[in-house]
Amino acid sequence: MKMNEKQLEQIRAQIKRVKEFGNPFYTERFKNVNPDDIKTQEDFERLVPFCDKQDLRNAYPLGLATVPEEDIIRIHSSSGTTGAPVIIPYTQKDVDDWALMFARCYELAGIGKKDRIQITPGYGLWTAGIGFQAGCEKLGAMAVPMGPGNTEKQLQMMQDLGSTVICATSSYALLLAEQVEARGIGKNIKLKKGVIGSERWGDKMRDRIKSILGIELYDIYGLTECYGPGIGINCDKSDAGMHIFDDYIYIEILDPQTGKPVPEGEIGEITLTTLVKEGAPLFRFRTHDLAAFVKEECPCGRTYPRITQILGRSDDMVKVKGNIIFPSTIEDVIKTVPGTSSEYRAKIEHVDGKDQMTIYVEVEGGTDRTEVSLGIQYVFKNKYNMTPKVEVVGIGELPRSEKKTKRIDDLRYN
Repeated sequence: MKMNEKQLEQIRAQIKRVKEFGNPFYTERFKNVNPDDIKTQEDFERLVPFCDKQDLRNAYPLGLATVPEEDIIRIHSSSGTTGAPVIIPYTQKDVDDWALMFARCYELAGIGKKDRIQITPGYGLWTAGIGFQAGCEKLGAMAVPMGPGNTEKQLQMMQDLGSTVICATSSYALLLAEQVEARGIGKNIKLKKGVIGSERWGDKMRDRIKSILGIELYDIYGLTECYGPGIGINCDKSDAGMHIFDDYIYIEILDPQTGKPVPEGEIGEITLTTLVKEGAPLFRFRTHDLAAFVKEECPCGRTYPRITQILGRSDDMVKVKGNIIFPSTIEDVIKTVPGTSSEYRAKIEHVDGKDQMTIYVEVEGGTDRTEVSLGIQYVFKNKYNMTPKVEVVGIGELPRSEKKTKRIDDLRYN
């Protein structure tokens, strides 16, 4: 994606600012970089170093701050499940900019002041819930700040308050949809739209949620290190790609191995640079999220760059018998086999000196389970020259999650 002159100017200003502030983290990273030397996109790609989550972890707790402490009004944090958490400081401008972007997301999804937005992602150190709420308030709609869990209460408030929009992870949206169906309360539900984020999800899951609740679904994108959810969304004119707000974020899609830009339209790793963030700016942050630029102009007429839905994560990849397997790999196989639902899990083990993958998949009632099992094995054999074990179960038998769902469990190195 071509960088424009304003973005170059903003990046030069950011580098100059963080060097002058004297933050040791950024001072070390930019010790050999003169911002005035960054005159072109090629200069930016050659001179500005990448950073990743481990770099940010190393700055724990507040080593990323590039403003005086009295200007920090809030912190957010990643989960820290795989190491020290990343703590991101925010100034008032950062919080205001994030709310403005999030309100823009709602508007792009055709959500307005008359909507009632039920927010189920978590509040607290995680960026999700408070981001959905701040954007809702900036928009002027009614927020129903439920937070995660307590499905009984979620369904009650959804009915009593007539919520028109549900914000959730795809896993929890599916759980709520299945509960609506099981209880026969669909006629009491007034939902029209769902804003879904935090995890990758396939077409089967999307179609199941849409068919049960009768709503339109929108993919929202973002991550704790970069404001939070709300830096991009698909609009109500097209579900073919998410608009990324390039007045706040410069996005690159790079080859995960070489760090070079991939040809437009090819899949690569999303890499982000914040253009005006004050508290903890990011420069070429490698997200590990995989997507591709969408070449076609959007029917809505907006010119923000667009990316596909998140297709997986480079660190979700596992290798089985010489094959690179992502969750999307399994989803693409399952969706070709009639009678399967959206829900699956995969377990990879080392058995008798060989790798063995077992796929657990749900099927609809009345489906011939043997045919499903053989069908999945046949497609895998033809496409990947490997035959997984397949365990077929009924709808609802695999565990549901109120947060993110882990699809592939690699037990070979435990």
